[in-house]
Amino acid sequence: MAFDSLSDKLQNIFKNLRGKGRLSESDVKAALREVKMALLEADVNFKVVKQFVKSVEERAIGQDVMESLTPGQMVIKIVNEEMIKLMGSETTEIALKSGSEITVIMMAGLQGAGKTTTTAKLAGKFKAQGRKPLLVACDVYRPAAVEQLKINGEKQGVPVFAMGTNQNPVDIAKAGIEHAKSNGNNIVILDTAGRLHVDEDMMTELQNIKSSVGVDQTILVVDSMTGQDAVNVASSFDEKIGIDGVILTKLDGDTRGGAALSIKAVTGKPILYAGMGEKLSDLEQFHPDRMASRILGMGDVLSLIEKAEAQIDADKAAEMEKKLRKAEFDFNDYLEYMGQIKNMGGLGSIMNMLPGMGFAGKIKTDGVDMDEAEKNLKRTEAIILSMNNAERSRPDILNPSRKNRIARGAGVDISEVNRVVKQFEQMKKMMKQMPGMMKQFGGKKGRFKLPF
Repeated sequence: MAFDSLSDKLQNIFKNLRGKGRLSESDVKAALREVKMALLEADVNFKVVKQFVKSVEERAIGQDVMESLTPGQMVIKIVNEEMIKLMGSETTEIALKSGSEITVIMMAGLQGAGKTTTTAKLAGKFKAQGRKPLLVACDVYRPAAVEQLKINGEKQGVPVFAMGTNQNPVDIAKAGIEHAKSNGNNIVILDTAGRLHVDEDMMTELQNIKSSVGVDQTILVVDSMTGQDAVNVASSFDEKIGIDGVILTKLDGDTRGGAALSIKAVTGKPILYAGMGEKLSDLEQFHPDRMASRILGMGDVLSLIEKAEAQIDADKAAEMEKKLRKAEFDFNDYLEYMGQIKNMGGLGSIMNMLPGMGFAGKIKTDGVDMDEAEKNLKRTEAIILSMNNAERSRPDILNPSRKNRIARGAGVDISEVNRVVKQFEQMKKMMKQMPGMMKQFGGKKGRFKLPF
């Protein structure tokens, strides 16, 4: 997970600061030297790191901090505020025209950054907001690029306009916009060609498209795993064609995350979305304050609630809560519950957003290895799927003979089946005794309750 190492290092630095009753100027400077090294190791731009540390130091060695009853907490608060400022302070939306007016968005980026997939995901987001997007296949060079866009567009339920690979991309863009006018589409997203590196031909083509069809928004897709190269690419594109914002992909990968902390400061352009996985829901709007909070191990409960509300069917959640209250919860419901966790990105994704958990690529919580917990979920699912309908509906009929058959079907030892049955009974008992616990994330009136 991106920021995994950085998050660990920063939390250790802050743990030492919290342990001191009083802070001297040398304490602060020593801690900030460690912060500087941690940021550089995370591939954050050197100039950005230098300015960041300077800004924090100027504020942190002030009288208010030094004489505070909790100076360590004050320093962490300053680091958090400066990190938010570094990433843009405010969440930036893609500017769209109102009503039936067509907004033309041009997607740009190097080959391999995930541009075509991200383009379709973005179209899916707009569709979910009640817009009528049209995807236009302008990449006539990469083999199967048009076909890939069609497949991804179909997955999102968004139409794709294509003219084949022997046409000029400018002509395709123009024809795509005419098609949108005729079919009532109010957003046109142009999926342009990527290259293995920034070159003049690529930039000229993008400039021609932009000047010929009146592009409203130019969005650059960059691979966060390339670190400083991602920042250099963003600077080159902005200089040559002008960009309005950036989408960072592969932030769920094993990357140092420096691009997210450098791009806004270096280019002045906002990060609009962050790709955190393969599903549509894994293209998350970029909130600088929430990202800073996650990096510093403070959690991101707001994003967790939003993700839950988008992924979990409210009626099903209410029905499940009712069953739990009446102790009618069976293995079919347990399977549904695990499916909802999976839709939200799995246990690791959920744990990343909880305060104090940090980035949960490989963490231990109360002695439980999160990687092992994910594997247990998969084993549990296989065991339940090996049960027949009667066994799922009536767990009380699970005798040793049935358990042996289920274990063979799931390819596990019978002890694993016994573990799942015991877990299930404990969960059922706990939920019956604590009917109010499912309201803890309810928040505003009318929101459904999370089933965990």
